[in-house]
Amino acid sequence: MGSVIIAVPNQDRSEKILGILRRHGFNAEATAPVGSEVLRTIGSMDSGIVICQRRLKDMSYLELYEYLPEHFNMLLITDNDDNYKPRDGLIRLLTPFKSSDLLNTAEMMLANLDAVIKKKRKPARSVEEQMKIDKAKHLLMDRNDMTEPEAFRYIQKTSMDTGRSMVESAEMILMLDWER
Repeated sequence: MGSVIIAVPNQDRSEKILGILRRHGFNAEATAPVGSEVLRTIGSMDSGIVICQRRLKDMSYLELYEYLPEHFNMLLITDNDDNYKPRDGLIRLLTPFKSSDLLNTAEMMLANLDAVIKKKRKPARSVEEQMKIDKAKHLLMDRNDMTEPEAFRYIQKTSMDTGRSMVESAEMILMLDWER
């Protein structure tokens, strides 16, 4: 799971947020009252969220948001902000808030980041694996008079129903044909 950085100029408020997060098992790495320090800190991290107020000592939350790397999102803690516009990776939490609101929002944001990162890391199929799927598809098309999309969908559905990968499902189809 990613890291959490707290970018709140008020030291007492920053420490309270840090304490809440750490007590509940979050990897709350640092507090930084200025945006430049936040950017320097996240330079050595893979992913995470920045919990931020509307205005830091050296920049606004929007400026900091624009500088965040790809796998970092922002949780904006603010009172009613008329200038706030929803954006990808930017969520607002209105004050006053309960600790559970902070914890649930941070947990949701980190889980979403993890899912995005996993999806991007998923390796593409090898040429050999794709050939097996294509071969099984052609077999289904020849033997069962299916169209290519129907054959693909059959392999895909079999894969989902059995909890196997598409390659494993294609191998099963090819194995059943071989046994004939």
